[in-house]
This record gives sequence, structure tokens and C-alpha cells, in this order.
Amino acid sequence: MKVEQIYTGCLAQGAYYIECCDEAVVIDPLREVQPYLDRAEANGKTIKYIFETHFHADFVSGHVTLSEKTGAPIVFGPNAAPKFDAISATDGQVFKVGKVTIEVIHTPGHTMESTTYLLRDKEGKPHAIFTGDTLFLGDVGRPDLAQKGADMTQEQLAGTLFDSLRTKIMTLPDDVIVYPGHGAGSACGKNMSSETVGTLGDQKANNYALRPDMTKAEFEKEVTDGLLPPPAYFPLNVKMNKEGYEPMEKALERGQQGLSPEAFDAAANETGAVVLDVRSKEAFAAEHIPRSTFIGLDGNFAPWVGAMIVDLKQPILLVCEEGKIHEAITRLSRVGFDQVLGHLAGGLDAWKKAGLDTDHIDAIDAPEFANLCQAPNAKVIDVRKPGEFQSEHVLDAESMPLADLNQHLASIPKDQPFYLHCLSGYRSLIALSILKARGLHHGINVEGGFTAIKETDAPMSDYVCPSTL
Repeated sequence: MKVEQIYTGCLAQGAYYIECCDEAVVIDPLREVQPYLDRAEANGKTIKYIFETHFHADFVSGHVTLSEKTGAPIVFGPNAAPKFDAISATDGQVFKVGKVTIEVIHTPGHTMESTTYLLRDKEGKPHAIFTGDTLFLGDVGRPDLAQKGADMTQEQLAGTLFDSLRTKIMTLPDDVIVYPGHGAGSACGKNMSSETVGTLGDQKANNYALRPDMTKAEFEKEVTDGLLPPPAYFPLNVKMNKEGYEPMEKALERGQQGLSPEAFDAAANETGAVVLDVRSKEAFAAEHIPRSTFIGLDGNFAPWVGAMIVDLKQPILLVCEEGKIHEAITRLSRVGFDQVLGHLAGGLDAWKKAGLDTDHIDAIDAPEFANLCQAPNAKVIDVRKPGEFQSEHVLDAESMPLADLNQHLASIPKDQPFYLHCLSGYRSLIALSILKARGLHHGINVEGGFTAIKETDAPMSDYVCPSTL
């Protein structure tokens, strides 16, 4: 028996490839399925089943494509009812893989179809659980993602999750390995560990949500307290995962066509496409196509695309650094953005050689900001998350979290300078690019963000420990 975690850092997501004898299974595959096919072929294995823990909201799974390419059936737990052929397993149903077995444990709460898979070794001993978004290391799945039409509140879902954890998961032996669906950085929980593999005994001892003396009421309050609204693209990804989607290869083929500067400009004007610049933040700040949106590949790319662009049918034109086209299209497709019309052939250099205009982001360093922010009527905008802002911020700064930026446009000056920062400079450039595209051109980026500002004598609010928020 061999268990391999295939972890994708930009989504903080874990897929799993399991082998025994001549057979293999995949749990929660990403949309690009070739890595699983390559593993099976190289090791002489046949992929027998594709297991899905639930309808994922934060990425498009590869279950449909992998099933088409291998003939392996897709397995969901109870209550799933996908729009394509799949096995709707019953609680306790057992699937044989070589000499080992995988048992279905229905664990509703994160969603009502959420299912944990228990891997037993050839002697029948519990070896590992693949918990999806039911149980993370340090946390549990958020209970506020009920599908449209579901007649349950987040408190009711949290209560259901409490029962699933206590009656189904915590009764298993302490030495069972926990393989979660996500780690730190995912929006599917709020307190996840940076570790991606643990034991159930460790979680019983250290996970706040598994305290043995915890009441259901306490669980409901603590699990739902402080949840930020889920990104707007989440239900759209659920829909794709439930109803199916076109092969990722079509999106790759469409998006990889290079367009001349003139054709690129014409396509942007004729289709209403978003010009998405995925280069480094330094390159974008120095020079970029006017009204383009910055979301750099070297940051939390796909989730921010989902949060800021939202509409999966929105046409997109890419500005990339050389050799990054395939990566950009792949990462967009992972979260359902398949309508990339092409990319700027030759990059920004070709655009400039064609005599077309460019723009830039005005910026100052943190020491200069520390002086200017103390002037009367200085406007400082902080686009970090509410919890970051509440723990400590520049005195008199206004909190405008990036995900909610469009709700604050009316309060942003149209004809006077304002200073804008995040923690390190990535989110602030996303914000400034969006503001410029909406005609708000007087923003000034604070280089290095709050991390650099804290090293200056800029006036600060009183520090509040985040654990008390």
C-alpha cells in the first residue's frame, strides 16, 4: 500500500493518490489530471475509483475528466446527486482496492454530502482518514456554504458537523493518520495549520473544535464566529463540480494563442475582456497597459482572481512574463475561469514597440509615508483583512478590505492623492489597478506595506492581540 499526498500550494489543497497491488484510486483530484495518469502508467496500476469528499467550492475538481480518460467510476457519499453518472455510496459502504479497503463515512456539516473516507490496511486495521473539508489540522470546515435551496442555517450545519465529528471521526483510534483537504491559506476554514498531515490523536488534543468537554452550543458559536463572507465565485465552482465542465485542454488551447499588440488591443475593446496582468508586482508597478488589472502569479493568484473578477464567463486577455502562459491558464482553469481569449505575444516590450501607451503606479517608501500620513486631511486606505486591521493599523487609516473594495468606491477621492497599503504590497497593487481601471488615478502605493510601515515612526493604533478578536 502506498499513499501519496499531492499538495498544491496556491490553492492550499491536498489531492491523494493511493496504490495497492495493481490498483489505484484518486481522492479529490485537481482539474489537470495528467499527473495522476502518469503515476498510474509509470507504476503499472489501473485507476479503479475516483473519490470525491464533497462538491468543492474553491476549485474545480478533475473527477469528470479523469473518469472520462480512465473509465473509473466517480464515488460520492450520500446526498450528492450529481448531474453525471456516479456512484452515490451509502454510509458504511466498502470499496476494495487491491488488498486494502476504503470505507465511506458520511460526515455532513461542512456540506450535507460531505464524506470522509477511511483507509483500512490488508488486516482491516484503520490506517488513515481522508477528511476533505470536514476536519482540517487545527480547524474544521466552515458551515456556511450550504447550496442554494438548502433549508439549513449555518448554525444548524455547525450542529450537524459537531455530531459528525463526535460520532463518526473521534471514535476512531488516535494513531489514525489525518489527510485533510486543505491547509493554511484556504478560505474553507479560518484557523488551519500549516502542516498538511497529522494524527487523529494530535487533533483530539490540540484542535479547538474537538475539545472533549465542548458542548454543541459552544461548538456552533466558536466555529461560526469570525467567519468572513465566502468568495463570490464559490457557488459557481460548486455548480461546475456538480454539473460537469468542458475539458481543461480546450481552455489551454484557446488561451495559448499569441496576439499582436494591435490584435490584443482590438480584442480588449471589442469583447470587453479584462486585461489581466500576472507579472511580478515590481514589473506591473513600473509599467503596464492602461486599465489592466494586476493579480500576480507569485501571490495568492487563483483565489484573488475568483474574488475580484467573480464571473466565470468573463473574457480574459493575459499579459505574462515569458514562459508563464501555460501556468497562468492552468491556474485560472483550476477555479473555473476558462474564457482566456489569448495573451500578448512578446509581452509589454512588444506593446511599447508598437507605440501604444503605458501607465504606472505612483509609489513612496515607508519612511516618506510616515511623514506624509501625519499631515492634516491625509487619506490612508488599508486593504488588509478586517482582523489584520483591528489588531494594529496606522492611526486614522480607513479599513477597505480588498475583497470588498467595490463597495467603497464612492468614498475614494477622485481629485486628491490618497495612500494605500496592504501587508507587503501584493494586495495594494491589485486594489490600485482596479481603482485606476475605474478612473480613480490618485492612489499612491506604500512600498513594503504595513510590514515596512511598522519599522517607521508612523503613528499606530493600540495593538490588540488577534486571539482576542
